[in-house]
Formats: sequence, structure tokens, C-alpha cells
Amino acid sequence: MSDDRMNATVTYGLLAAWALHDLEELATGPRWIRRNVPLLRKRFPQVPERVWRAVESVDQREFTAAVGVMAAIVGAAAVAGHRTGGRSAFYQGAVDGFGLHGLVHIAQAAAVRGYTPGSVTSPLIVVPFALWARGRLRRGGVLRPARARNAAAGLAVAAGATAVAHLVGRRISGTR
Repeated sequence: MSDDRMNATVTYGLLAAWALHDLEELATGPRWIRRNVPLLRKRFPQVPERVWRAVESVDQREFTAAVGVMAAIVGAAAVAGHRTGGRSAFYQGAVDGFGLHGLVHIAQAAAVRGYTPGSVTSPLIVVPFALWARGRLRRGGVLRPARARNAAAGLAVAAGATAVAHLVGRRISGTR
């Protein structure tokens, strides 16, 4: 595979893998939340009530708008990766955050002992893509060393980007 083809597949592949994953979340998220939060509230009473109220307040319009905002963030990371031949710290952090967030989805499904939005595509697309992309970047000599603090930062950035996406999504959708 040529370097340009590999670069485009690895870098824009992030956006493609993310889109497939978020299609699952779009199709199932808000409906799953409405149906399952009452059960989860009882099962996990240690979770603060304000968290449950925040989760329940997300409707389909807000969720869809938030996915659109996240698409812009992931798209920007993919472009940065492509423009730098995969060297961009933003791109590599996005790949790491994406893969780690897939592990969070798998852990969520294990915690509830069943399906959660994103738990099907996480082991089939998210985690394998992140591992594959990291391998390609490593073989290309551009992968930054993996450190525990980078993993923590990747998860924090993914969580922060999700929060920002929902805040902007709430504004765009006009939900309260």
C-alpha cells in the first residue's frame, strides 16, 4: 500500500470508524436511556441524582446535534492527521481517546450485564481500528510513545469533547 494511501486510510479511517460507531449510538442512545435509567437508578444508588437527571434530559434532537459537533471534532483530528502524515498529536490523541472510549463502552455493558449504546461497535470497530491505526503509525515511524499519562489525557479529552458536544448540542437543539 502506498504511503499516501496508507496515510489516508489510517487518518480518514478514524472518521469512518467513528461514523459507524456513532450511527449505532444515534439509533439506540436516547431510547435506551429513557427505557433503562429508572432501572439503573435502582441498581446503582451511589450515583448522584443530578447525574441521572442530566442523562435523562438528553433528547434525540440534542443527541443528534451533539453527534454533529463531535463529527466536526473527529473530522478536524482526521484532517490534522492526514496533513501531518499521522504525526499530529491531536490526531494520535484522538485515535487513543477513541479506542479507550470503546473500552469504556465495553465496561459499561459489562457493568449493566447487557447492551448499552455503542457496545456492539466498540469491540468490532472502535478498539480494532485504534489498535490497527496505532500499529500502522508505529510501522511508519510516527507513533508517539504510549504512556499512562497520555492514556489518561486521551480519556479526559474524549470526555471533555463529549461534554462540549452536548453543551453545544443543547444550544443548537434548543433543549433545556
